[in-house]
Amino acid sequence: MARLFATKPLSLLLEEAHEEGEHTLKRSLGPVNLITLGIGAVIGAGIFVLTGQAAARHAGPAIALSFILAGITCAFAGLCYAEFASIIPIAGSAYTYGYATLGEFVAWIIGWDLCLEYAFGAATVASGWSGYFVSLLEQLHIYLSPGVARFTTTAGTVLYNLNGKWMTKAAISMVLPLGTDLSKLPHVTGVFNLVAFLIILIVTAILVIGIQESANFNTLIVIVKLTCVFIFLILGINYLIHHPGLGKMNWHPFIPPKDEAGNFGISGIAAGAASVFFAYIGFDAVSTAAQEAKNPQRDMPIGILGSLVICTILYIMVSLTLTGLVSYKALDVGDPVAVGIDVTGVPWGSLLVKVGAVFGLATVMLVMLLGQSRVFFSMSRDGLLPKWASAIHPKFRTPWISNMLVGSIVAFLPALLPIDRLSELVNMGTLLAFSIVSAGVWILRRRHPDLHRPFKTPLVPLVPILGIISAFYLMFSLPLLTWIVVGIWLVVGLLIYFTYSTRHSKVQALPAHETTGR
Repeated sequence: MARLFATKPLSLLLEEAHEEGEHTLKRSLGPVNLITLGIGAVIGAGIFVLTGQAAARHAGPAIALSFILAGITCAFAGLCYAEFASIIPIAGSAYTYGYATLGEFVAWIIGWDLCLEYAFGAATVASGWSGYFVSLLEQLHIYLSPGVARFTTTAGTVLYNLNGKWMTKAAISMVLPLGTDLSKLPHVTGVFNLVAFLIILIVTAILVIGIQESANFNTLIVIVKLTCVFIFLILGINYLIHHPGLGKMNWHPFIPPKDEAGNFGISGIAAGAASVFFAYIGFDAVSTAAQEAKNPQRDMPIGILGSLVICTILYIMVSLTLTGLVSYKALDVGDPVAVGIDVTGVPWGSLLVKVGAVFGLATVMLVMLLGQSRVFFSMSRDGLLPKWASAIHPKFRTPWISNMLVGSIVAFLPALLPIDRLSELVNMGTLLAFSIVSAGVWILRRRHPDLHRPFKTPLVPLVPILGIISAFYLMFSLPLLTWIVVGIWLVVGLLIYFTYSTRHSKVQALPAHETTGR
């Protein structure tokens, strides 16, 4: 049993970090690439989808406070991530850091959990991307026939046609009078979300071709979507300045009282922070690219903390502007920012936001699939998963088999499953990863106080302790269903671990005195 908690020697990790050749990942990312990788994942579904939903369901206008709470939690973890990434520039993120400090069993749990986090995260975003893409086509007066519309949503989902536009029941109820008989409208039932399926395959192909190409593609799109976000802020803030009564009405009460379902109030702010934590998944994904950074000791802290600061500020500004333009009660829709920009009366505003969403959500998928394949790569290198997961393409220098397998599986998830609460499932994985990384920094400081640290987390152990407490606080704000699904996933993972991983683990094959972590 003691061997289950064998730690991976730091000397071995550092040796892997300095490996070169055609069978290793290519180091080609600079600080700008790393910052834009983080922004590429963080500025996406959070702004274009989750901000409105979290405001409507949990926090009201106080969703801005939810982002502040989530940002503070991320700041504690971010400082710990930055220290680890500068010491151990290896792909794998929290999995690798946990392996070095808390042992193999804990590392397996977090690695397996990260697989769920990234897979379902990419699937959720693909579903959102599909909706925005169809909406963009309709904005350009490209209307889909009933036969085609059936392949733009998941099986069993009913779409209603109003003035040439296909809409879900929830969306169409926002524009029709209460009590309208929807059965009299033209409607179709979804069969297979081919749009979501294809976008995952396209993103997977980009990842297989190469990390530098993927990063350059991501950087270009980040520029596009940040431009869209800034234009939304400029138009929205300008409108609120000239219509102060609108903001005053929509922001009051800023913290709505609790309802029968237990939402809103002070506890609603925490629930809102837990639900929007999906937005910060890219922050963890930056660290999975550590083995592909040119100068990880310097660039990883810049990439992690830089993307965190930029994204948190933008989320706070967008959430305040959005809830000022539109009552939080009307924001439980798939395209809340588009609803907000429509209020300004700028004809091209809605088109611009949809273009930004289509491009923005694509980069979120890219970074999520990048993160999962790198976790697979690290687990395979350690013998915990089969060798194919760490096979490197001789020309592209990417884990191509892992990329293709992960992409193929993930592509079917949004195509077949109506996923409403996946963001909450993803949040559990993110928060668990944050708590383990925070604990790992504290443990490593005690075990190896003289280790060279290019970046040092300040105020240890206070910052790690606050990171652990805040992460667990938000975890307990998540719904029971989240705990059940994650529990089932971990049971499956443990079956694999005890039947395959323990027999092939390279660390367990080392002499016991090398893996005690002391």
